[in-house]
Amino acid sequence: MIHYHGLPITPDTAAVAAAGGGHAFVSFAHPGQLGIAAQVCQSFAIDNGAFSAWKKGEPVKDWAPYYDWARLAKLIPSCDFAVIPDVIDGDEIANDALLADWPLPKWFGAPVWHMHESLTRLERLATAWPRVCIGSSGEYSSIGTREWWGQMARAMRVVCDDEGRPMCKLHGLRMLNPEIFSRLPFSSADSTNIGRNIGIDLKWRGTYSPPTKEARAQVMRHRIEAFNAPTCWSFLVPDNPTPVQGALL
Repeated sequence: MIHYHGLPITPDTAAVAAAGGGHAFVSFAHPGQLGIAAQVCQSFAIDNGAFSAWKKGEPVKDWAPYYDWARLAKLIPSCDFAVIPDVIDGDEIANDALLADWPLPKWFGAPVWHMHESLTRLERLATAWPRVCIGSSGEYSSIGTREWWGQMARAMRVVCDDEGRPMCKLHGLRMLNPEIFSRLPFSSADSTNIGRNIGIDLKWRGTYSPPTKEARAQVMRHRIEAFNAPTCWSFLVPDNPTPVQGALL
């Protein structure tokens, strides 16, 4: 499984520590470190920034600038894929319309299946696209709850065969937590957990706590990447699930 660490991470030296020689996820909402990803990562993927815009209450209406940015990113050999624009908490008609507007090759684009959408749409996407991103939304917006795992189990039953093998590559959006991705047959997952936590001193206490952001980034990266995703869905969910965010400290 590919562990994509979300950028930006400041300072730039901490971004290199978090993703250098590894993998990064660059959002169109914060594209400033695309050059770092291209220079130091084995590979990187780009996100459309819809989630960030949605959280600010300013949903994107014109996707032409993102399409232009994605075209340029596609020319970089280490760029794996781009998340196709989506409407967070939108309906399936709106999201299918954005798929129809995608101007780049299918191999480079990854549609988003939002967990509040129908399982029929998930099956349709998985049979038509080489990679599908799964996003937590609606009543399943809190990752790791009992309800979330129930819907994820239903989704895996649709997208996997009787042996638990997925019919396409699956990417977990904001799911780079070992408690999550170590149970699911993901090809990749991402989170911005390193960037959000290396600057919070209260989370780094004790005699041997790393004092610099660069060292903290390396510690978090090691703890996350020590785990991998299974090759098949086990048809099992946690007995007593609790909500989780990002990756564990």
